Amino acid sequence: MTDVRYDRAPGDIPSEEARAWAPSEALVYTIGLLVALILTATSFWVANTSLLWPGGVGLGLAVLAIAQMGIHLVFFLHISTGPDSTNNVLALAFGLLIVFVVVTGTIWIVADLNDNMLMPSSDAMNMQMQRRSHE
Repeated sequence: MTDVRYDRAPGDIPSEEARAWAPSEALVYTIGLLVALILTATSFWVANTSLLWPGGVGLGLAVLAIAQMGIHLVFFLHISTGPDSTNNVLALAFGLLIVFVVVTGTIWIVADLNDNMLMPSSDAMNMQMQRRSHE
């Protein structure tokens, strides 16, 4: 008989034989909450400290944000690479695609509007005034 182990996220409902080893749901959520709180406090510290190189603060906050998303996906949404989690992963990928399209489209539209709303340079204004005075 082959012992097949699948990748499971904390809090997934395990098989009967693995239930004895599985931590309780409350413990999994508590661990997730504590790690999320530590990451949040660290983010506030990184944003308000002068001990770090100023150029690295943005990178540090981005790394902490990605770690925070990972904690939420694993501990609270129970997203894993197991075969029973395929629909969750596909839904997550589709959601990320939609967010990417919306953010990219918004940046594109705002940049285009910004280019169209710029004031003409003083040279262009002088040429228009000269044209009007010659008419």
